[in-house]
Amino acid sequence: MTTQVSQVNKLLINGFFTLYPEDAAKLLNTFAEYEVMTYLQTLPETLKTEIFALLNPDMAAQLIEEMDQNLFKVLFERLDPGFSARLISRLDEKLISKKLTLLSPSLAKEIRELMSYPPETAGYLMDPKVYVFYPDQTVDDALKSIRKIKNRKIVGIHIINEKGFLIGVISLQELAIASPEERLGDLIKSTPIAVHALAPKEEIVQIIEERKLANLPVVDLDGILLGTIRYDALVTAAKLEASEDLQSMFGAGKDERALSKVSFAVRKRLPWLEINLATAFLAAAVVGLFEETIAKITVLAVFLPVVAGQSGNTGSQSLAVTMRGLALREFRPRQWFRVARKETMVGFINGCAVALTTSFIVYLWEASLPLSVIIGSSMIISMVIAGLSGAVIPIILKVFGQDPAQSSSIILTTVTDIVGFFSFLGLATILIQTIGIS
Repeated sequence: MTTQVSQVNKLLINGFFTLYPEDAAKLLNTFAEYEVMTYLQTLPETLKTEIFALLNPDMAAQLIEEMDQNLFKVLFERLDPGFSARLISRLDEKLISKKLTLLSPSLAKEIRELMSYPPETAGYLMDPKVYVFYPDQTVDDALKSIRKIKNRKIVGIHIINEKGFLIGVISLQELAIASPEERLGDLIKSTPIAVHALAPKEEIVQIIEERKLANLPVVDLDGILLGTIRYDALVTAAKLEASEDLQSMFGAGKDERALSKVSFAVRKRLPWLEINLATAFLAAAVVGLFEETIAKITVLAVFLPVVAGQSGNTGSQSLAVTMRGLALREFRPRQWFRVARKETMVGFINGCAVALTTSFIVYLWEASLPLSVIIGSSMIISMVIAGLSGAVIPIILKVFGQDPAQSSSIILTTVTDIVGFFSFLGLATILIQTIGIS
C-alpha cells in the first residue's frame, strides 16, 4: 500500500512539473538545497534539465556545488553552453576546473571561452556572483534572503524574469522603506542602466562618472544578466584609465603609438609587409599563367582591378560582420554553416546585381558581348567565393586557437585576388579557345 501511494505521489509530482514547469521552479526556489536535489533526481532527464534551467541562478549555483558527477553531466550536456557558462562562472576557480573535466573536451572548451572576456572589458571586471530576485516576489521575501547572505557587499538587488533578462535594479534603501507585502516588480521605476559584457573600460568609467553609480550591471546582447561591476572594481578601472591616458601622452604602452620608437614600429610592421609581399607575388603568379590570353586581348588587363576590387570589398564586408559576430558572441564557431550560407547567398545576390551593371558598362566601353559575359560571370563567381571566404576564414582561425583579427585580412586578400584573377582570365581563355574572341 505504501509503495502504491509513493508511486501515485511520484506521478502527481511529475505531472505538476511537466504541466507547470515555471511554477514548479518558483516553488523549488523556496525549498532547501537538499530538497530541491531530491526532486531533481526523481525527474526524467529532459524534465529535470528544464526545471533546473528555470531555477534562481543562486539556487542553481549552490546545487552545482552539491550535485554528484552523474547529475552534473546529465544536466550540462543538455543545457545551452551560454547558460551553462553563466552558472558555472559563479563557482570558485578550483571547482570550475573540477566540474568542467566531467564534460566532453569540446563542450568544456566552449564553456571556458564563453566565460572568458578580454582584459579591460566589462565582462573581465564584473563579479558574476550577483544575487537576483523575481518581480513577483515580495519585499519581505527579498529581505529574508538578504539576511542569510554572508560575505557579500550588497547595495542593491537585481530583478530578472524567468529567462534571466534584467528588468530592474532596486537599491537597498528603497527596499528597506518599502512595505513588506509590496511586490518587487512594483518598485521598479525606470529601465536599468547596464553595459554589454564586451563594453570597453573607458565606457564603463564614463557611465559611472555621469550616473554616480555604486554598482553597474553587465548583460549580454539579449539583455540577460551576467554579473555586476562593483564599486572597488570601478575605482580600479578609473585609476587604470587615468594612468593609461597619462602614458599615452608620451607614447608609452604595449601597442605602437604616434610617438613610439622607429625600431618598435618597424618590428611591428615589417613582418606583415613581408607576408603581404609574398601573397602579392602569389596573385601575380596567377596572372602570369594567362600571359598569352592577355597578349591577345590586352583590354583584359584594364578590367582586372575591377574584378579584384569588387571581390575584395565583398570579402571585407563579410569579414567585418563575421569578426563582429565572433567578438560579440552573436554566434559560436559550431554554427559556422549558417553564417557561411548567409554570406554566400548575400554574395550571390549582390554579385548578380553588380554583374549586370558591370556587363553593361563593359559593353558600352568595348562593344563586345562575349567580354561582357566574361566579366559578369567572373564577378558573380568571385563575389560568391569572397563572401564565403570572409565568413569562413576567421572562424577557422578561431577554431585553431589563432587571433582572427591578426591575419584574416591578409588571407582574405590573397583568396579574393587569386579567385578574381583566375575566374576572369580563365573564362576569357576558355572563350578564346571555343569561339575565338579577340
